[in-house]
Amino acid sequence: MRPRRLVVSSLGLAMVIGLVLLRAADPFPVQAAREASFDLFQRIEPRAAGDFPVRIVDIDEASLAEIGQWPWPRDVFATLTDRLAALGAAVISYDVLFAEPDRLSPSRLAGNVATGGAPLADYDAILATALGQAPTVLGFARAPDAATLPSASKASFAISGEDPTAAIPQLGGAALPLPVLSEAAAGLGAISLHAVDSIGVVRRLPLIWASGATLYPSLALESLRVALGIGTVVVLGETAGAGFVEGLRIGDFTVPTTATGDLWLYYRRPDATLYISARDVLGANWQALAPRIAGQIVLVGASASGLNDLRGTPLGINVPGVSIHAQALEQIISGDFLVRADWVGGLEIVAAAIIGIGLVVVVQAAGPLFGIGFGLTMLAAVTGFSWFMFSDRGVLIDPGFPLFSTVMTYLGMVFLRFVTTDADKRKLRHAFAHYVAPSLLTEIENSGEQLKLGGEVRELTIMFADMRGFTAASESMGPAELVAMLNTLFGALGAEVTAEKGTIDKFIGDAIMAFWNAPVDVVAHPDKACRAALAMRAAVKRLNAENAFGPTHPAIGIGLATGDALVGNMGLETRFDYSCVGLSVNLASRVEGATKQIGYDIAVSEATRLGAPTLAFLEAGSVSLKGLSAPTPIHILVGDQTVAASAAFLALKARHEIAVTKLRAGKHATAELRSAVRLAAAVDPALLRFYDCIAERRFDFATEPLTVPA
Repeated sequence: MRPRRLVVSSLGLAMVIGLVLLRAADPFPVQAAREASFDLFQRIEPRAAGDFPVRIVDIDEASLAEIGQWPWPRDVFATLTDRLAALGAAVISYDVLFAEPDRLSPSRLAGNVATGGAPLADYDAILATALGQAPTVLGFARAPDAATLPSASKASFAISGEDPTAAIPQLGGAALPLPVLSEAAAGLGAISLHAVDSIGVVRRLPLIWASGATLYPSLALESLRVALGIGTVVVLGETAGAGFVEGLRIGDFTVPTTATGDLWLYYRRPDATLYISARDVLGANWQALAPRIAGQIVLVGASASGLNDLRGTPLGINVPGVSIHAQALEQIISGDFLVRADWVGGLEIVAAAIIGIGLVVVVQAAGPLFGIGFGLTMLAAVTGFSWFMFSDRGVLIDPGFPLFSTVMTYLGMVFLRFVTTDADKRKLRHAFAHYVAPSLLTEIENSGEQLKLGGEVRELTIMFADMRGFTAASESMGPAELVAMLNTLFGALGAEVTAEKGTIDKFIGDAIMAFWNAPVDVVAHPDKACRAALAMRAAVKRLNAENAFGPTHPAIGIGLATGDALVGNMGLETRFDYSCVGLSVNLASRVEGATKQIGYDIAVSEATRLGAPTLAFLEAGSVSLKGLSAPTPIHILVGDQTVAASAAFLALKARHEIAVTKLRAGKHATAELRSAVRLAAAVDPALLRFYDCIAERRFDFATEPLTVPA
């Protein structure tokens, strides 16, 4: 693995570890996001409706309007209790706190002064009498700053397994009903909700509370105990010795809980049949309510907005606090629970780690697109599994943190890859700028989709440029001097190639290979290649004139050919070059070799000449190539369009074509060649050597090609 990839992978894994540690620490934002996921599940699939033996006598707005403002005199509650008992309620539980004496009691108003020899009515005593004659449960509220606690729980508790008392939420203090009332009631239960949830969405309800080693039931649990007529609640402690609550057993009902004894509330949608207005129970036709009250666990509480007992729920609606106790009772009776065992949190951490590591590996190995596919697949699997466990098994597994960690890991990996890819791109641009012109490099970057790995067939113009006299120079120079000379020469020649949008393929000893029209399209590439050759000729002349190489004055031979070639990345998977192969490449090499026989420094193939119609060319014969049945014509490149349009060159070209025509026909062309030599001196003195070679060859242009070593 390359160091840069190793760094990205290491940073990605570090990010995954950081996310796993964040989940293990479980700060409040993580908890809130997890519980929001569970809320969403409940909104999609709330608990199924059913006819459970639970009813709420509701102190609603209509009741306040009928009976009077709050608080009501205690004799009203006594009447309410008597009537509910007469209607056959299994238990009557008050989600109302009777913590102070009734200020409306006549005995309290008159200072307990006798009237006509009889004492005035004491409403608290009247209510106590009513409570004592019926199966009733009163509530007390958690008040940490209070100095009082219930003297004893009316329910007895037995512990099975390890004692979990230390894990149960502590009361600290409590606001209690009047002693006369609490002593009269059959049961006493906590009406407080969870210390955190009570100020927001209520998701869990503590079924038991503790004060030291003493345990107290919640209102819902105490109501069920009194309704069942049993005295003992069994607390199921963990058998592994961890000191946590596993559940509760009351009669035939077993209730799974959290480690602290809370019940995960699984809400059903509000049901109007659950509620009976207190006005109706206190009204003239109260006996007609018997079918709805008989045998029911009756909770008395308030929904009137002015009494401030509305609570938020996962369903996104506010409900009276008393209905939360009713929801808990329905869950216990129906056995429809939500559970979140200790192993679930560990499973979520392991899942986040596995998905994160897998995402790092996939993004590094296959790229961001495959990474997003992997991430979406994993998220779908986690979400689907979480939903199945919720809807089918009632197990709460959080899909939210895996979603969050997957998104963060993916974005982090994409960012890291972007940073490293951008660095690689700058490095590649710096390196590749030595081989192509900056303008061409910009086109490559803007047209990256045109670059195909493995090779493609394109029409290219290929150049081979070879230094003449290299062997003699190497014998007269030391290695350092020779390398310096080559670097100076190649620097000048390479600059002319890239200036004309050519791509330098490689340096082969004392030779350069370059091509045009790859990796991106280059318009009029034969013309640009020819102009580069002319500029290279001029560069060598300039360097020699400046004595850049000391006493050595190198020369070059350049061959150009145009045709189809396979161009692309070639070599090993771990080491390759961007190069080209094909007949046109071989032809360019042969054409460069032919410059030695024809006595001129720049020679091109027929196709290259046709691709640069404005430049000055003269025909120079043919070369043979293995794989081709006929010799291939070649031409010498004399000059640019200015030379091509000059009178001297036009005269030379006309005389040259006459001589070539005669030679091709097998005739002598001595006079024409002499005339051409005279004209050539005015165009380019180097042409004199070219015509000497033609005279020395003495062969037919059409039937006897140049002999060039393969």
